[in-house]
Amino acid sequence: MSEGCVFCDQSWMRAAEIFIETPRCIFASTRDPDIRAQAGLAEGVLPGSGAIVPIAHRTSVFDLTPAEWADVQDLLLQARLALHDLLAPDGYLLAWNQGGVLHPHMHVIPRFDDEPLSDRWLRSAINVPENRRPDPWAPGSGRALRVPGEPRQAPSNRTGDAELRVHYGPDRTVDLVRHSH
Repeated sequence: MSEGCVFCDQSWMRAAEIFIETPRCIFASTRDPDIRAQAGLAEGVLPGSGAIVPIAHRTSVFDLTPAEWADVQDLLLQARLALHDLLAPDGYLLAWNQGGVLHPHMHVIPRFDDEPLSDRWLRSAINVPENRRPDPWAPGSGRALRVPGEPRQAPSNRTGDAELRVHYGPDRTVDLVRHSH
């Protein structure tokens, strides 16, 4: 545990509305204002934003082990399904952050066509109150999960054969089933 690192004590992440854990990494996303404040996120701006964090403290993303990289990829795909189920985003912004005393962590940020700053990069979009959507929790088009060339349809989890258990807070667990096409 590194002093001053908010990611070394992962109990607050495990309390998040969406929490997925592998043996080596965690993904957490929440609309809980206390957890969002602890993570430094503005209320109502890009809800669904989350982070993938290695469980072991590392000082650099370049220090991740091959197994941790594999878990990052697995969590990214699982997070995509969970966020699609919840919000059907129009796209994603992915960005690694590292430095200082923090674990390196990957921001997973759902993006929506109706964001005022939808054409902006990470720092001008994630935590800027002016980027609040008209209805922050309204679903997007689901375009981020559509297969190119397929017609627009209701959100579906058609990305391969697998089951995914997602914890939406302490009182709701959902099993999402992916079917190959």
